[in-house]
Amino acid sequence: MNIRTFAVVAGMAFGSISGAAVADNVGALSAEQSTMIDLGGHEVPVLKGGLYDRYRSNPPLSVVEQERPDIDLSWFKTLSKSKADMGFESWSPNFYYQNSRTTAVFTADINKLRELMPAEVLEQVQPLQIWPGRGVVALTAYTYFYCDNDSYNEIALSVITNKPGHSSFGPLTLAGQSMNHDFWGYVLKLPVNTELARVRGVVGYNLPKWKTDINLRETNDSVIYEVMDADTGKVDFVFETEKLTDLSSEPQYARNSYTNLNHQGELSTGYADSVQTSYASTSDSDAVKLQLSDGSFSRYIKALDLGKMMKYEYVPEFQVALYAPQTLKSYLASE
Repeated sequence: MNIRTFAVVAGMAFGSISGAAVADNVGALSAEQSTMIDLGGHEVPVLKGGLYDRYRSNPPLSVVEQERPDIDLSWFKTLSKSKADMGFESWSPNFYYQNSRTTAVFTADINKLRELMPAEVLEQVQPLQIWPGRGVVALTAYTYFYCDNDSYNEIALSVITNKPGHSSFGPLTLAGQSMNHDFWGYVLKLPVNTELARVRGVVGYNLPKWKTDINLRETNDSVIYEVMDADTGKVDFVFETEKLTDLSSEPQYARNSYTNLNHQGELSTGYADSVQTSYASTSDSDAVKLQLSDGSFSRYIKALDLGKMMKYEYVPEFQVALYAPQTLKSYLASE
């Protein structure tokens, strides 16, 4: 049950995809739509009159409710924000009010995963070995339609690890994280399609972000993310996933945490809490098509030697609260 990988050729078109394709270039701004702000010493274009332009990550929920009466804000009303110094003044947590994602979880070469993680991080956490020589990675495509920092698309490639300060028991640890909806990882790659998301992620959260075009397309049956190579402007890879139909609407809460190094070289950790309100999953590899090329990100993925697709998650509706990071030392002291 291996993933089906295809070569992407330059100039690839989606005209052959069945169904009525809808393009949604979330986050793209024209010069007329944008205004420049200073963010931690960086000149950043943002949506003129957007939430971030007006409120810098702290919009009153009454404003959000007025602008988007279709969004249920009840969960956010149970949370409180506080000021945070993240290399720029901000508020934590950052709220993501209306979002969707697709996630495919694969096995990968565990030695390669260890090679890609800093030695300091490996002293605290390890890739989960689910069987000899094989670790686990998650490839996730996110669309944040409406959030404190406006809207954007994002692609995350992460190694699944144990929790800092806890032993790793491979598949048992993975099963425990899944049952508790409390996941830990190390983020390998995290491209986004807005400069605001890039600067906030790199400066504020110590994450490996860069800006490139990430185009969302949908058909009646599929969700398709076309990720461009930032250097060449050509298609790097395409992540096409099935719109599963047996959707659950029972709210499901989860926490996703990561370990990395901050800008001072200290071990750091952060987390995001989420609630899924529409979701489904399958282990059928036919639900996922990853079309790779000779682009830089594609070559990176190929080097991981992806194997069996363990799980695919289709989440057309979820909400997130992303918290400011802290040093790992502070986190462990509070445990």
